[in-house]
Amino acid sequence: MTWEVALQLGRVSNLPTVWTNMLAGIVLAGGAAFDARTISLLIALTFFYVGGMYLNDAYDADIDAAERPERPIPSGRVSRRTVFLCGFGMLAVGTLLLLWVGLGLPDGTGLWPALGGLALGAAIVFYDWNHKGNVFSPVVMGLCRMLVYVTAGLAVAVPVPAVLLLGAALLLCYVIGLTYVAKQETLGRVENLWPLLFLAAPLVYGLILVVEQPWAGVFWLALAVWIGVALWFVKRRGPGDVPRAVVSLIAGISLFDALMIAGAGELGLAALAVFGFILTLVLQSYVSGT
Repeated sequence: MTWEVALQLGRVSNLPTVWTNMLAGIVLAGGAAFDARTISLLIALTFFYVGGMYLNDAYDADIDAAERPERPIPSGRVSRRTVFLCGFGMLAVGTLLLLWVGLGLPDGTGLWPALGGLALGAAIVFYDWNHKGNVFSPVVMGLCRMLVYVTAGLAVAVPVPAVLLLGAALLLCYVIGLTYVAKQETLGRVENLWPLLFLAAPLVYGLILVVEQPWAGVFWLALAVWIGVALWFVKRRGPGDVPRAVVSLIAGISLFDALMIAGAGELGLAALAVFGFILTLVLQSYVSGT
């Protein structure tokens, strides 16, 4: 397997959104953004994301052969078996790292991070195995992102505070809208727009945060404008517009994280999440984010 194939399979351009999810989870749980657990947690969640992307291609190989023959497996650049082994192997390594975070590092929370990782891994595998034709697959994808928040939170606090669970629920809403658009990208159109109303939930809650933390308004405005740009692509529906909307909304996950972090009063860390957004856009210009 070449590096080019490995990066394409892992859709690594979207990794900064996972890292900002982790940062938001830590902040909302009341933890320190940078301590002995941060690097191990970041690497673990990176393995979960990349492993999940590998499994997505492995499970979708037959469909991709008809719809996306240029993908690594149907084009013959890597075997399906190799991709399955790499995908499940990365989920296993990620779980072991979370076990180390909980049991092997100072101030660990015991088995809780690893249990969060097991739940995350189960959600990832279920989505990859059963997302085609499943009307509830956007919910399952949103659950995967929710569990990134929760797993990061469990690494610093047990039980996790209510504000983290609220943030995770809002992220679920955002990803439901995003994933519904992604499910339509091979058609080049969107047949029903009502699920996109889920994208409004973070903006409504964001107005409450702005009342409590006025500077959060900067991040709220950035997210609102970016969602508007993505939905304009959906409405226009020109060639390539729906995939463009998808990658835009994926990058926007980091803007959502920035809003939640700013709402917690951590403006510097919120700015770091905005950098994650910018980095995602840059990387998407080199490696496809869909």
